[in-house]
Order: sequence, then C-alpha cells, then structure tokens
Amino acid sequence: MSPVTRSENVRLATERLRNAGLDDAADEARRLLHAASDLSPARLLTEMSALMPAPEQTLFERYVTRREQREPLSHILGTQPFWTLDLKVTRDVLTPRADTETLIEAALSAFDDRAAPLKILDIATGSGAIILALLSEYGNAQGLATDISDAALDVARENAEFTGLAERVRFLHASWADGVTGRFDLVVSNPPYIAASVVDTLEPEVRVHEPRLALEGGETGFEPYPHLIAEASRLLAPGGLALFEIGYDQGEWAVDAAQKAGAKTARIIKDLAGHDRVLSVQFAG
Repeated sequence: MSPVTRSENVRLATERLRNAGLDDAADEARRLLHAASDLSPARLLTEMSALMPAPEQTLFERYVTRREQREPLSHILGTQPFWTLDLKVTRDVLTPRADTETLIEAALSAFDDRAAPLKILDIATGSGAIILALLSEYGNAQGLATDISDAALDVARENAEFTGLAERVRFLHASWADGVTGRFDLVVSNPPYIAASVVDTLEPEVRVHEPRLALEGGETGFEPYPHLIAEASRLLAPGGLALFEIGYDQGEWAVDAAQKAGAKTARIIKDLAGHDRVLSVQFAG
C-alpha cells in the first residue's frame, strides 16, 4: 500500500462511503481518520498534508471498509455521544439516538430542581443512556435500571463506571419491571416499538447490526406500551411522571392506552423534527 497524504485518504474514503449510500460521508471519513490516528484533533488538523504512516493507513483502511459495508459508525468507534456523555456501544445494545434526548428534555422541564433527590426507574435500559443522562443532571437522584439482556446490562454497568455514576444507579436483570417494588418519582423507558414486518426493511446498520430484541415491538410495534403504562401506574409515587419514547405514528394509540389505564394526564411531546416522540403520563394520587 503506497503512502498517501491524510487529505487524499479522506477524500478517497469520502467517495467510497458516499457510493455506499452514506449521507454524511465526509464527516464520517474524518471521524474514522481521527480514530485511526494517534494524534490529537488539533495536531491532526495541522498534519493533513503529511503522508499517512503505514500502521495508521492500514487501520484507517480497515475502518473505512467496515463502514462501507454499513457497519454502524458507533460500533467501529466503540462509543456514541448522547446528551453530554460519551457511551460505550456494542452489538448488544441500541446505539443511542439524538431523538431520545427529547425524553431527557421533557424530564428536565417537568422537574426543574436539579438538586431534587429523585428516584428514577429506567425500564429496558439498554446501554444505560437515559438513566445515566438523567443522573448526570440530577446530582442527588438515585436510579434503578432493568433489562432482560445480561449483555446489555454489562454495557450499561460499564457506562455507569465510565461516567462516574455507578454509585447512584443499580441494575436489575428483569423483564420490563417484573419484581420491581417501591415508588419512583420518574419512570422512563425507550422500549422496542417497531412493527415486526418493518424491522427487515430498515437500513443495514439497524437491521443487521442492532439487537432485534431491542427493536421489535410485536406485530404492530405497540405491544409493550399497555404493560409499561400499567407498570407506571403501579410504581409511580404521588405526583410522579412517566415518560416513554414512542414511534412517530403511535401518538394517538399511546394517549388512548394511557387514558384507558386511568391516567390523569396523557400528552405527546414532539421531537425537533416535529414527530411524535414521547408519551408523558401522570396518574391521580
């Protein structure tokens, strides 16, 4: 492999990734270069016209090939930014999405006292993104996070350690909130909500590389919600709030399910794109 400048390598990689169908090809090529290099971001900018060292070029080529084959960027890099955190990501968990930050914003709006000693339950935590983002904002809060996947819980525990939040969160292997007792001020969840027939039509990054268990919400995609809403009714403290991420087309179903479960209030919060994203639920008492 003949030495080529970093700039030329990034240009060629951008073309390859664009041909593979990636909209952010240039940005992704630069991020892969940074991952392959042992230079700081600032130093790397000053060294773009230099020939790429052979070990760096070999690693960069390996990364570009993996991304060209539509392996998620988060899996190649091993991490994904979410809220103010940088979280470990593997094939055992969903890659945290920016859309889910709508749920974090809704919680912060509902509980504006950042010193409040909230008790927070995160059902089906995956990477731990939601519970850890919330604990990072509420310095006196305590969290409990459940998941049915031991592998996902291992990732979530690593993220708790990495973010310095492990002392304030406990992880429980459970289906949904089975076996959970006590009362919580805030119940949150980003459950699987994609219809079974739709999963196989998704982009390869999701369809091939992310756990189907965390994607598929039954025949309609909505199957988990009636149970989750009932669990919120059981576990919320007086004045407590439940926030559930939903699919863009599930808003009416979600409000109807919450009302049938006896919710005092049920409303839909939209994401920045204007899509239905979060069901907010409170119960009387």
